[in-house]
Amino acid sequence: MLQKTLKRLRRKNRIRAKISWTDIRPRLAVYRSNSNIYAQLIDDIAWKTLASFSDLKLEKSGNKTEMATRVWNELAKKVLDLKITEVVFDRGWFAYHGRVKALAEALRAWGLKF
Repeated sequence: MLQKTLKRLRRKNRIRAKISWTDIRPRLAVYRSNSNIYAQLIDDIAWKTLASFSDLKLEKSGNKTEMATRVWNELAKKVLDLKITEVVFDRGWFAYHGRVKALAEALRAWGLKF
């Protein structure tokens, strides 16, 4: 079990080291649990969360991938209200498929760049 946790942490640190963020490109962090998905826009310079959204605030309907897309749609509205057009996508230790991929595609559909 310890080896699995260490591999996850190494993967997370490797991904975090590759992304570079500035005050004009905040980090868009994704966390996926077994039942829910969370996304937040983080300004790493000021150490503040600019916007966040999760599927806990939505009515449960459809499968998890559809819920992830709805989370992004709601978060994208908040991000565009802040007049942010470019973000850095931080998927953490999660693989880029399924719900995480659906989030990224919904992000691109709203015209945000990463």
